[in-house]
Amino acid sequence: MILIRMPPRGALATALSLRDAYTQDHCGRVEAICMALGQRCGLDPAQLPALLDAARLHDIGKIGIPDHILFKPGRLDPDEWKIMQSHAEAGARICAELDRPDAALLAEIVRHHHENFDGSGYPDGLAGDAIPLASRMIRVVDSYDAMTTRRPYQPSRSHAQAMAILRSERGTASDPLVFDHFAALLEEDSQLGAKP
Repeated sequence: MILIRMPPRGALATALSLRDAYTQDHCGRVEAICMALGQRCGLDPAQLPALLDAARLHDIGKIGIPDHILFKPGRLDPDEWKIMQSHAEAGARICAELDRPDAALLAEIVRHHHENFDGSGYPDGLAGDAIPLASRMIRVVDSYDAMTTRRPYQPSRSHAQAMAILRSERGTASDPLVFDHFAALLEEDSQLGAKP
């Protein structure tokens, strides 16, 4: 069994925790599930650290989202949604400035974690294998965790409800193969998706 709640690592994770505790906890859960998913998908062990760090930092760009949007208790209007979407690009810019040899790779993964497999995502409308594999993994895990936790604008959904939605998005929002590995992973270890 994998520990779901993980302490923040590094200055950026700490900054995110101070800005928005929910987002920091969400990123920790996404990182933990991505660890198991990366192994299940046969990711080269040398690539696993970049996946985990990108999962931990995938929402770091939300540091720059204004409070009235980030913490809004209702649905975002189109202008607010456009600002919220900018977190992927902002996160990539932040990661690109890290003093580490894989900063460009982390930036690329973070930038594309909201791309959809059919090309309808953002910020660049990438599709299929043009989306980095690590971004495709974060995409499905991020969606699952967002749906199964309470947000200011929506109650949490059950595991079954979230999986039904994700299954309906298989091949459009998510990579079918990555989704299949994710679904099998949660079926094998029900504690993996459990909330603390």
